[in-house]
Amino acid sequence: MATKNKEKLDNVVFSYATDVSNLEEENKFLRETIEGLRKEIELFRKPPLLVCEMKETKGDKAIVRLQNGNEFLVDLSSGCKGLKPGDSVLAEQKNLTVVEKIPVSKKFNVEKFVIIEKPDIPWKAVGGLQHQEREIKEVIELPLKKPHLFRKVGINPPKGILLYGPPGTGKTLLAKAVAASTNSTFIEIVASELVQKFIGEGAKLVNEIFQLAKEKAPSIIFIDEIDALAATRIDIGTSGEREVQRTFMQLLAEIDGFKNLGNVKIIGCTNREDILDPAITRPGRLDRKINVSLPNDEAKREIFNIHTSSMKLAKNIGVDKLIRNMKDFSGADIKAVCTEAGYFAIRNNRHQIKEDDFLNAIEKLKEGRDEDESHLSMFG
Repeated sequence: MATKNKEKLDNVVFSYATDVSNLEEENKFLRETIEGLRKEIELFRKPPLLVCEMKETKGDKAIVRLQNGNEFLVDLSSGCKGLKPGDSVLAEQKNLTVVEKIPVSKKFNVEKFVIIEKPDIPWKAVGGLQHQEREIKEVIELPLKKPHLFRKVGINPPKGILLYGPPGTGKTLLAKAVAASTNSTFIEIVASELVQKFIGEGAKLVNEIFQLAKEKAPSIIFIDEIDALAATRIDIGTSGEREVQRTFMQLLAEIDGFKNLGNVKIIGCTNREDILDPAITRPGRLDRKINVSLPNDEAKREIFNIHTSSMKLAKNIGVDKLIRNMKDFSGADIKAVCTEAGYFAIRNNRHQIKEDDFLNAIEKLKEGRDEDESHLSMFG
């Protein structure tokens, strides 16, 4: 009997000891959870730090620039040593005291904001632009393929060129063809989008685009609508105008930073060469200007033959008559005429394109242009 009571007592004591141990473990877990929640609440209450750019250090003080462009003279905390202009730092929000330096990292994944490709457009696909083709080969293709020739002669080729002329005349086509002939990476930027989308960050993005071009060299940076960024400078007024100027100055700095015989070339493209700032076209920058104008009748015929080479044409099509009807048409317009003529044939369940299909396509394109002009005159 005494033995049984002792066993029961031992079991009760063991059970209590186990319960106490479990409770202590649970209590420890709860204390850790409460401490973690307390720290999280403190983080929520703590004001955020500002990301700034170091402009200049002055002993225990520094000039920093905020992302909105404002600059301040601020204090440096004791742990901030070895800071250099251009470093990214964290600053306390109330009085902008610099707390610490942060690692340099890319602001953007720049490849998301530009078009990068390896074009496969051969020179034979470029019609009616023999003069422009010869010039762009001299300035872009030859230095990339045979830089030793320039070293032997002792001259430096231009760093880039400016293609200008009406829309649809083949400026982009020329740029892609020379990229294909030199096996270069083609990096396309639309300057108007750069200005509109990246207020406050345009200059940094330009810097990263040029870094990308160096990494993927040989490469060609194609800047479409460059007039949106490089128009003649006026008195700086709004913050948007100031940002455009900062981005433009960064572009000039990047162009100046390239060696003449480097394997990165810049091609600017614009419909408004008359409004460009002379700084972009001065010697040493985009100093070779190539006019890509509307095609003459001979060029139109060549472009027409290129775009109809794979089409099934009826016999006795009067090409001369079609060319006469395409007055003031660009290369892009002629391509559109060929495509639209094909649609006329398809609508009539034909595989062969007749002369009337081309004439109807020309008239349709002219009507569309007249409507566009009337809309512009209404709002003009």
